[in-house]
Amino acid sequence: MTTHSPPPPIRVLLADDHTLVRRGVRLILDGEPDLRVVAEAGDGAEAVAAARSGDVDLAVLDVAMPRMTGLQAARELSRRLPDLRILILTMYDNEQYFFEALKAGACGYVLKSVADRDLVEACRAAVRDEPFIYPGAERALVRAYLDRLHRGDGLPARPITEREEEILKLVAEGHTSKEIGELLFISAKTVERHRANLLQKLGVRDRLELTRYAIRAGLIEP
Repeated sequence: MTTHSPPPPIRVLLADDHTLVRRGVRLILDGEPDLRVVAEAGDGAEAVAAARSGDVDLAVLDVAMPRMTGLQAARELSRRLPDLRILILTMYDNEQYFFEALKAGACGYVLKSVADRDLVEACRAAVRDEPFIYPGAERALVRAYLDRLHRGDGLPARPITEREEEILKLVAEGHTSKEIGELLFISAKTVERHRANLLQKLGVRDRLELTRYAIRAGLIEP
């Protein structure tokens, strides 16, 4: 009878300029069998350096830190380490910070006041590539959407055009530029131009990252 060993724990980088807060959060995370704090940082710049130099799956960043804020660190880490998952841990129940965190590449926003209740689940959700939204933020999202409709703004703009979406799907499915050109009745050169635009717009580097984006966007099955 074969026994399956449990998967390795999620490796967490914890960044907060208050040592006591870090100690408390570390106790919560290290108390779980599937989570392990492997690095700590006292500001955003330290967090970026620690994430780049160590094997980390998830960065938990405080918003208000010296030298570089958690939001600035999140932007930098999203650019440099696109596979790293990011959570913002904050005392601010603030819609603006929440939306800024999402824009910066974070997949979750956890309030320190309820960290003992929400943080562990938020970490697990982040690593599953699922967003974690605290209850108050869900109301903020709905309210912002209704405000946009009320102003006549409609939905936010699509990040890519429909033609780019068609090409993204075919690239992710492994078709060559020549094959895509034949399928869409355009030249291979035009396909290459669209591919370059996609890489730039989505901030990704290669076909593998385009494929990951296509899976997250629901264009192809994982």
